[in-house]
Amino acid sequence: MKQRHLFSLALILRTEHLVNSRRSAGLTGRLTFYFLLFTFLLTPVAAGAADITQQLHQSLSNSSWRQSRDEADSLLRIGEQQYASGYADKTIDSSLQALDIYHSIGDIKAQGLTYSLLARAYIQLSRFKEGENALRRQLGIARDTKDFQSQIFALNNLATLLLQQGEPVAAGKTVQEALTIAHNVKNIEGEGLSLSNLGLVTTRLGDYNKAIKLYETALTFRRQTGDIVGEANTLNNLGDAYLAAGNYSDTIGTYGAAMRIAKINRDRTNQLRAIDGLVTAHSAVGRYERAFDLLEQRLILAQELQNLREELKSFESYAQIYEQLGNYPTARNFYERAIVLSRTLEDSKKEVLLVDRLTQMLKQPVK
Repeated sequence: MKQRHLFSLALILRTEHLVNSRRSAGLTGRLTFYFLLFTFLLTPVAAGAADITQQLHQSLSNSSWRQSRDEADSLLRIGEQQYASGYADKTIDSSLQALDIYHSIGDIKAQGLTYSLLARAYIQLSRFKEGENALRRQLGIARDTKDFQSQIFALNNLATLLLQQGEPVAAGKTVQEALTIAHNVKNIEGEGLSLSNLGLVTTRLGDYNKAIKLYETALTFRRQTGDIVGEANTLNNLGDAYLAAGNYSDTIGTYGAAMRIAKINRDRTNQLRAIDGLVTAHSAVGRYERAFDLLEQRLILAQELQNLREELKSFESYAQIYEQLGNYPTARNFYERAIVLSRTLEDSKKEVLLVDRLTQMLKQPVK
């Protein structure tokens, strides 16, 4: 959060003393006059005292509000850093703490931003129901506040979720709505994002040539805004489309560009994703030595990040390639190492899947 909210409060205290001397008990008219004058002057002093007390309380309240806001902003920044480093579970913890504070101080816009980060973290961990709930809350806030940029991003994230849930048609309609809003308000960043995600939908529907054109157009928008992370992400998407189309030459070149950009900018998420694409592409054309070199880089990076889930993915990739090559003993070793990590992560679904793959492999005759 880059915004800072500064408040200034000036308290001006003015005390007035009234001294009235009654000079004659018999002068009723003059006594009445002084009584009315006393009442007239005393009333604003009493009201002023009440206002001062209220302002003092407000000053304390503003100070507390500012401290709470700073704490929440710090938690949200930490959450963003954790997400960029691949720690989605830690991102959720930090974001939920920030969200509680933003709720308590009534910062609606900040709540929307926090829901956005929460949704991305939930989706990365395949917690789709929670992710969808967070996205719809973000979208509702954006619509209520007429925040078009937040609407664009919320709709794009929702489309991504729908796509992951196997609903490409619904995802396409959602991202098209985002693209329309971005175009109408001339939001170049939103257009680049929406075109990239529309390419994802089109790839899922099997129209790879159309998807490639969408990604190429998206890249022009992302480069206009200097969106380096967005550019790397779109390059990875483009690499996916080339890979699906069987164009291995362009696949390798595109993933390679994504990996270089991500590495320079310490964008670990896109760097790991690009390596995965390159490993798949090189393996598909029989360049196993290069695939193993990339996997070694991947494992080192995962260990540097102390990210067990990414280590698990590295071991799984090693196992699959060695299985492809018919080197079952080495493949078994990597499957078993991946199984150990899945248990450490308490990921029972992954554990069952890996055990099943290992069991099936061991039934194969030795090549």
